[in-house]
Amino acid sequence: MSAEQSPDGFLFDLYRRYIGEPEDRTDVYVGFGLFLGGIGLASIALLLFLWSSTFEARSAAHITWAEPAYGIVMIALPLLMLGIVVLLPSERRVLYTSIAGVIITLVAVGGFLYAYPDDWNGYGADYTAQVVALYAIGLAGLTASTGAALIAHYLDMARRVEAVETDDEDEEDELTDADVRGDIDEAMEDVELSWGGVQKTEHKRLSFSEDELDEVSIDADAGTKTTRSTGVDAQVAGLKGLKGGETKTTTSQSTVDDQTAKLRELREQQRAEEMATADDDGSPLSGLLNRLRQLLGRE
Repeated sequence: MSAEQSPDGFLFDLYRRYIGEPEDRTDVYVGFGLFLGGIGLASIALLLFLWSSTFEARSAAHITWAEPAYGIVMIALPLLMLGIVVLLPSERRVLYTSIAGVIITLVAVGGFLYAYPDDWNGYGADYTAQVVALYAIGLAGLTASTGAALIAHYLDMARRVEAVETDDEDEEDELTDADVRGDIDEAMEDVELSWGGVQKTEHKRLSFSEDELDEVSIDADAGTKTTRSTGVDAQVAGLKGLKGGETKTTTSQSTVDDQTAKLRELREQQRAEEMATADDDGSPLSGLLNRLRQLLGRE
């Protein structure tokens, strides 16, 4: 026995592969026996018929081999169909209908053996029509029951497939948060992340002991910038300016009199420049007077 073959035997392996799990061991043996027996009888009937055809038609030798060939093939077909019904998980009434059909066909086979060859196919009383009609009734019952068994088996397989798909969907819907968290943890086992979601990297750090730096003079103020606080109020004002809550106002340190004096000086300078421009366009005397005015203005 091979390692892959089940301990029940080859027939049970075939049954499970093409039909399903058997309900009864007897059905497997009887069903395969009838099915294979029908095929074997049909093969024997074919050999007998071929051998009978080597003799003269309706001769004693021809009838001797042809009569059992016809009778056997008439039995083989109903047995094969009954084997299919027994193998399939069909209802009892379907099985009983098949058995009744087989019985009717066996009666028809008996009528054929009685009528052949003297009362068959135009000879003697000719019971051909009666025998064929009876055989057809039995075979029709067998055909109907076999078809019903096949349809029932197909529907049963469809229900099983639908049930399996429904169970798979239910299992997917029953996933809990713990299952999802476990799947995430399993997927992230090989990934190292630090806080903030940034991938962890390895760094080399330098460490010094106090003994190594005792003889080294280090200028702590080199390259450093010292920032001194100007007070709590100044810091609060700076924060408010950053937030946009308050605006910084710049005030002038000069008085109104100083500004008026500067404005007057600017106007006199502009007037002197205008007069100088006008004198440049006139006589030399006007230029001399302009210079005297500038000197007096400086005093």
